[in-house]
Amino acid sequence: MTRDVPTHDVETSDWVEAHERLRSEGFTFFDFLTAVDESDRGQSGPSDGKPAGFDIVTHLYDIAGGARRSILMRTRLEVDDHGAGAPSIASLTGLWRGAAWHERETFEMFGIDFAGFDDGTGQGVRKLLLPASFTGTPLRKSFVLTARASKEWPGIKDPGESGGRAGASKRRKVMAPGVPDETWGPR
Repeated sequence: MTRDVPTHDVETSDWVEAHERLRSEGFTFFDFLTAVDESDRGQSGPSDGKPAGFDIVTHLYDIAGGARRSILMRTRLEVDDHGAGAPSIASLTGLWRGAAWHERETFEMFGIDFAGFDDGTGQGVRKLLLPASFTGTPLRKSFVLTARASKEWPGIKDPGESGGRAGASKRRKVMAPGVPDETWGPR
């Protein structure tokens, strides 16, 4: 995964215990947690013998005494063929409060639930970055990237659309490849 950083694969059921063990061995600095969508494994992607799913990855450091050791921990959350239910894994917020931000982002972007999530607010795992009205999981491979063509993107408008400078020329809307223009289709 990353050059010169050891990567250890663990079973999903051993996720928290493996992190507790590493913490007791001096890996007390939590750097990040993220997910990698490997839901297309065995279809068109390389087959490594693992089932399709999501890789959950954490990066930890041992910074005591200037050691500066780091380690990547990884587990595969399997997804079923029907896509029923959100994949779930145990939360690391009981070990590192800083994991809360990363788990909320991964929940929002990949739709992965973190059982036992506790950021001290009592609100549970919830959206972090996108507006409440946004639907979908934008970092999943199944998320349709041409969504901006079919519904308005919740972000800032394109230059020239905000009613800014008088006389400013409107910029031509950029369309994703393969998306027909607004004149296409039934009226």
